[in-house]
Amino acid sequence: MQEKNVAIVTGSARGIGRAIANKLATKGIHVALGDIDPAVVEVGKQISEQTGSKLEGFVVDVKDYNSCSNFYRNVLSAMECDHVDILVNNAGINRDALFVNMTEQQWDEVIKVDLYSVFNCTKQVVPGMIKVNHGRIVNVSSMSWLGNVGQANYSAAKAGVIGFTKTLSKELARYNITVNAVCPGFIDTPMTRAVPENIRQKFLDRIPMRRIGLPEDVANFVSLLVSEEASYVTGEVINISGGMTI
Repeated sequence: MQEKNVAIVTGSARGIGRAIANKLATKGIHVALGDIDPAVVEVGKQISEQTGSKLEGFVVDVKDYNSCSNFYRNVLSAMECDHVDILVNNAGINRDALFVNMTEQQWDEVIKVDLYSVFNCTKQVVPGMIKVNHGRIVNVSSMSWLGNVGQANYSAAKAGVIGFTKTLSKELARYNITVNAVCPGFIDTPMTRAVPENIRQKFLDRIPMRRIGLPEDVANFVSLLVSEEASYVTGEVINISGGMTI
């Protein structure tokens, strides 16, 4: 392995992705942040100053394969490495609507950002991981993969992430590459803050721990999954939900 672990975290300009990048940085991991929001560049600088780890933010369109390929090459150059040790596929959007009202564009956007991106980014890092016989991949799905009213597109994409995780974990285990998925419940992010207060309260009523989750709750567990302490854990799907069920 390289002297310092290098990680890529997508969708990391804010919310869960930013919390994951910050957590990995506190462990001395060099992190490349990827996001379509140009603010990701400044976020990388801020976390680097706070933690002392090397972080750089890159603008990338994760639904576009060529953009992901260029992103990966830029990461290797900036981090002065020949492979990436850790990939966290976190990028995601929602375009909620009842299916009878859902447009083709709403379906297409969510499937491409939430599912295509997982293929596009993972495809870049796996050859290097195989070469060094080591790697950690964590895919951020959602408890909505079980089905949620108004989220046929989002649920389908997140269910696809689960199937991808299960399959890839079997294919890559022989190379000492673990592939796991986490399914956040109701987490306090810009996405969930847009939910009307009466709906937020309904979610809170279904959480046994009686609080909305924090991005750090997800980041802490992802940090464990990419560590050597979790080297025998692969193909798993773990809810991070405070006990909430759908």
